[in-house]
Amino acid sequence: MGLKTGFDRKIFTAGTFWSDLRFLMSNRASIRAAMANPDLGKMFMEKVMMVVTAVNGCPYCSWFHTEEAASTGMSTDEMQDLFNLQFDLSAGEHELPALSFAQHYAETNRNPDPEQRARLDEVYGETTAGHIMLFIRMIFFGNLAGNTFDAFVSRFRGVKAEGSSVVFEALFFLISAPFMLPIKWKMHQKPADGVKAMAH
Repeated sequence: MGLKTGFDRKIFTAGTFWSDLRFLMSNRASIRAAMANPDLGKMFMEKVMMVVTAVNGCPYCSWFHTEEAASTGMSTDEMQDLFNLQFDLSAGEHELPALSFAQHYAETNRNPDPEQRARLDEVYGETTAGHIMLFIRMIFFGNLAGNTFDAFVSRFRGVKAEGSSVVFEALFFLISAPFMLPIKWKMHQKPADGVKAMAH
């Protein structure tokens, strides 16, 4: 294996952080409606969030959503399929379009093909498709938060994120540490049971 020369996970810039935070804060009512949408349900949305996490590689979200998925009754094999992006092996027919779009959205770094976005509306209807998008945006925010936290730590090991600002990373680390450090401690106390977590 070659020497790792750069931190290779997506992270926030100051601009994308504030833009994403404003989006989520301004859509609080819609997020509450999405969580109550009977066409979705917790297990379905956990699958969507695990697929986005698999692409973005956030170890904190991987651990947290493995715990959440287990509470819905999802099997270890299903969880591992999601983290391996092989969700077609166990996902239901109704779930596959959303999971495929979630993967596409993350892989294109928030720039999905308009036809694929339109397909989401066609399959689920405009309201439910919009709710799926909200869950994708929420987990994307969480993924980048975890990755940006790690990027600052990685910098001191000589592995820096290309084009990133050390000042922003330091400020983000200070702001997020009260939330991230307890999660990091819990991860060490209770590793994801039976599921291979993100290897980053």
